[in-house]
Amino acid sequence: MAKERVHISEEPRRPLELDPERAKQVDRRPYAIVDIGSNSIRLMVYDQLGRAPMPRFNEKSLARLAEGLSETGVISPDHFRRAVEAVRRFRAIAEAMGVSRIDTVATEAMRRASNGPKLAQAIEAESGLKVRLLSGAEEARFATFGVISGFFRPVGTVGDMGGGSLEVAEAIDDHVGDRWVSMPLGALPVEAMLSEGVSSAKRQVDEILQRSLPLELARPVFYPVGGGWRALAKAHMDTVGAAVKVVHGYTLSAAEAREFARAVSRLSVEKLAATPGVAERRARTLPAAALTLDRVLKHLKPERVVFSALGLREGFLYSQLSREEQYLDPLVEGAQLIGLPFARVPEFGPELVSWTAGLFPDETTAEKRLRVAVCALSDIAWRDAADLRAEESFRRLLEFPFIGVTHPERVFIAAAIHARYVGRPDASWLSPAIKLLTSAERRRAQILGRAILLAYRFSGGVPAVLESARLRIDPSCVRLEVTKAAHAPDSEVVSERLKLLAAAIGVKRSEVVDIESPPLG
Repeated sequence: MAKERVHISEEPRRPLELDPERAKQVDRRPYAIVDIGSNSIRLMVYDQLGRAPMPRFNEKSLARLAEGLSETGVISPDHFRRAVEAVRRFRAIAEAMGVSRIDTVATEAMRRASNGPKLAQAIEAESGLKVRLLSGAEEARFATFGVISGFFRPVGTVGDMGGGSLEVAEAIDDHVGDRWVSMPLGALPVEAMLSEGVSSAKRQVDEILQRSLPLELARPVFYPVGGGWRALAKAHMDTVGAAVKVVHGYTLSAAEAREFARAVSRLSVEKLAATPGVAERRARTLPAAALTLDRVLKHLKPERVVFSALGLREGFLYSQLSREEQYLDPLVEGAQLIGLPFARVPEFGPELVSWTAGLFPDETTAEKRLRVAVCALSDIAWRDAADLRAEESFRRLLEFPFIGVTHPERVFIAAAIHARYVGRPDASWLSPAIKLLTSAERRRAQILGRAILLAYRFSGGVPAVLESARLRIDPSCVRLEVTKAAHAPDSEVVSERLKLLAAAIGVKRSEVVDIESPPLG
């Protein structure tokens, strides 16, 4: 098989603009997907079929379709009945929520079971939902699309561990690589291996990996997908007291991930159930997830591990979008869908993007997307009590379900909005998260937040007024230049806000002045 090239010959347009009209759309209805897995059946309802879908409802039923499948080749009558009832109930819930459509997909257990087609027929007869039985290749592809949709231009190996199988493929920026494998290393078969002892399970897993997982799939970054691996990330975050307790984007060195996984794989179910950060329902399969991650990392030897909260379901959703919508930036899209509809003047956000463009002459594309996102979120707390806005905004944004963002970038966004709401740079609640930023990044967040604070105070949130002014930053002075038609404000509060910006920049002098002509764009 030919080696996949990382180079993309034609760079598609990746817009980084805010669009208040698109953000205010109210005609999009929720979208639902029912995922019939080997261990559980899950209903996910998203607020829309779009680039930055927000989970609206999430419920699962532990049907354990793959239990006993290796021995009998069939899904047991009890699990068969439980699956039909779960899907019928999920259909009723989704319809009551007014979804635009419901997609139903099934994976490894129904694919392998001799009575899998009968179960699909029974589900359709009882619920009216037609089941799409995914092949191993489709599982790998949609799981990798989930990672592509959830990160900013990811390049790495994606591993999706479900109840019955483990799929491994490549994420290469905006597309899925040609190579993929599907192996019988899901939570249930590995759990069965562990019943014979950890050493025996290791040997069996290693043999399958050696036989089935080509080293050509190895990349410096490994993206674990699936509930078991998400649970492992949550347990690690709780154990080490992570600064940001969000699974998506949680990053560890491969060595640290392996060390923790090895420790978990040796714990009993009872000890795991009593461990902080471990949900009781996950205790049974967590050792299998831990053992598999350890052996996969040993085999592929990546440098770091980046956990993904998005997988097959989100990848299936992403695949329904137009190419134009797929290339919308997931962070910017999510920020404006949350920030602009609730802003006092939604059109002020795009004007802020233009007005703050000159703050950082050396700005990279990665930095610009953060600035645009901050502008979109800049009026998110106007309804809150004034003395709570800074702290509440910081805490809320730090763990908000944004996608396309790393943990340090989350901190940057939260810190910038904290500064926008007059938060002190030494506030106690900024720690320990603020330590994820370098001193230069902290300064940048502070400058951006203070500039936005000034913009709102000076203009009253009116785009035309903001357009009549510009900032000029010199080594010795920060000036707010205002056209004579708009008149320079004599408000002491505006002067104080300008001083805060100057202090963030590191300049002692600031002034508000009239200018003859309108500022050039």
